Amino acid sequence: MENMTALITGAGSGIGFGVAQSLAEKGANIIITDINDEAVLSAQQKLADKGLTVQGFKLDVTNEQDLENLLAALADTRVDILVNNAGIQHVSRLEDFPMQVWQKIVDVLLTGPARTCKAFMPQMRENGFGRIINIGSIHGLVASPFKSAYVAAKHGLIGFSKVIALETSDTDITINTVCPAYVKTPLVEKQIKDQAQQHGISEEDVINKIMLEPMPKKSFIDIEEICATVCFLASKEARNMTGQALVLDGGWTVK
Repeated sequence: MENMTALITGAGSGIGFGVAQSLAEKGANIIITDINDEAVLSAQQKLADKGLTVQGFKLDVTNEQDLENLLAALADTRVDILVNNAGIQHVSRLEDFPMQVWQKIVDVLLTGPARTCKAFMPQMRENGFGRIINIGSIHGLVASPFKSAYVAAKHGLIGFSKVIALETSDTDITINTVCPAYVKTPLVEKQIKDQAQQHGISEEDVINKIMLEPMPKKSFIDIEEICATVCFLASKEARNMTGQALVLDGGWTVK
């Protein structure tokens, strides 16, 4: 990864932070972005404490001005790897789902990656190299109740990636989607509480009967597993893997 630069959205915590740290340890130059300024500063400090230097910028992937500001700040920087990780969630049956929240989820999870790809792909094409990695979800392949916006957006992300794979097949640019089952992150921790309320069951039952029940391995996915997958997809050796959904689901979808 030396002499390569990776930009990660939603990297202030969770999966995005883990991916940033992993790529930095591989020698890549790292650009952390997050909607939360304080999260960016905190992530930079944590990596600095590990001897890793990264750039940090505020970025709301639904905000065109934020993206224009980022592009201006990076005018002299070559971005080789783009990791679309920014995400939000809301758990509710459709009848009670605020439509502005429904739209926001789609804007972040689906339109956001389209915006960032559109912004950085011309430079990748000019350089003759690019790796785009979307952090998707098992819910890009299967459905669960009370997550209509999230499931629709993640399904759409896989379809979007297939199209971009075809549009970039004439050069060494790839785009793939990593689809993990449940990962213990702040986003999932909140889901546990929300799902307990929606289903009228305990949080322990949410973990065992909803989240882990479909998985033969009965285990949450570790962030390290996702990081290793991202590192492979970002490598030069992954040049012929494109338009794919890589599933880390403990056997969920093989049944």
